[in-house]
Amino acid sequence: MTGTLFDITFYLAAPFWLLMISVPAWSVTTRVVSSPLTVLPLLTVYTVLAVRVFPELWTAVSTPDLGTFQELTALAEGAGALWAQVIAWDLLVGQWMFLQSRKLGLSPWLMGPLLVLTILLSPFGLLVFLALRAARRGTDRPRERCG
Repeated sequence: MTGTLFDITFYLAAPFWLLMISVPAWSVTTRVVSSPLTVLPLLTVYTVLAVRVFPELWTAVSTPDLGTFQELTALAEGAGALWAQVIAWDLLVGQWMFLQSRKLGLSPWLMGPLLVLTILLSPFGLLVFLALRAARRGTDRPRERCG
């Protein structure tokens, strides 16, 4: 069962990513992506797996060190739970980026590849987006007159 839960985790998030990347201008996309409830199936997978290794998980988060996390991820349920957590948070980050990009008027042609990067390597995708967001906001500021 653990392997199956691990395998389906990404597929539970994929429809939301597909909406944001493939049909960003569709009103349904914005309505769906605006809900934080999109991560509930992923959090259910996380909970099922985390409960099975709760003592090890608690040790890893309450007294974190590399060895403790290695022990946790050596357990199938531990690795699966962490994977579900990563996919859930990545989806929330992607949704936030998508919604912010709409407010900033960023092109879907720019955001599509950036969201793909975020699916694969979310910290890099988020860094690029934050830089774009800062640059966009910098160009929107009124210029002060000197003298």
